[in-house]
Amino acid sequence: MNPSNDSGKRSSDWYASIRDEEERAFLQGSRENPQELASAGRIFLEFVHGFQRLGGIGACVTVFGSARFKEGHAYYDLARQLGFRLAQEGFAVMTGGGPGIMEAANRGAKEGGGLSIGCNIQLPSEQKPNPYLDRFVEFEHFFVRKVMLVKYSQAFVVMPGGFGTLDEVFETITLMQTSKLGYFPIIAMGGNFWKKLGEFIQSTLVLEETVSASDLELIHATDSLDRAMKIIKKRL
Repeated sequence: MNPSNDSGKRSSDWYASIRDEEERAFLQGSRENPQELASAGRIFLEFVHGFQRLGGIGACVTVFGSARFKEGHAYYDLARQLGFRLAQEGFAVMTGGGPGIMEAANRGAKEGGGLSIGCNIQLPSEQKPNPYLDRFVEFEHFFVRKVMLVKYSQAFVVMPGGFGTLDEVFETITLMQTSKLGYFPIIAMGGNFWKKLGEFIQSTLVLEETVSASDLELIHATDSLDRAMKIIKKRL
C-alpha cells in the first residue's frame, strides 16, 4: 500500500504499523549488526528529540494512571482536581499524554493555568493524544518514554491503572531503591484501589524479605490534595 494515495488518517495508521513492526523486530532477539545499529540510531534520535522538547520545563510532577477512566468517574475527577492544584502551586504536569487519568490531569493543569505536557506513545488502541496538552512528544519505544517521564519530574503521583501504570511506578521505585534516582515523593491516590496491593507487599514481599520495610517509606498513600501538596512541596 502506498500511504501517499490514502487519507491522512490511513497514512498515519500505515506509519504506526511500520513502527510497531520495527519495535517487535528489535525485541525479538539477536540480529545482524547493521540492523542493530540502525535501531540504536533511531533510539538515540528519539532521546535527542525528547531532550529538545522537554528541556527547561521547570518544576514538574508526573502523574501515572489508566487510559480507561472516562469523564465523570471518581478517579478522573480526582486527577483533574490534582492537575489543577499542581498548576496553582506552580508545577508543570506531565503524563503519558493519552486519555483517561492522563487527560484528566492535563486538563486540570490547563484549567489551573499551568504547563501541561504529554509524553505519548502510539498504540493500536487507547493511546491517542488528549486535547489538553501545551507540549507534546510522541515516542516509539516505551523505555525511552519512561526515561522522560522520570527524568524531568521532582515528584510522582500514581492513580489507579493497569499493567502499564504498575510498570511505571515500580520502575520509578526501583530506581530510588537502588540509588539510580534520588529520593522524590511518590504519592498513591485512589483509596481502596491500592489496598490489596499494599496488603500483598506487606504480607508477602516484606515477610519474605524480598523488599525491606523501609522501602515502603518511598510511597505515601492519600486522597487528600492538601496532604499531597504538602508532601511534594516539603521535598522541594
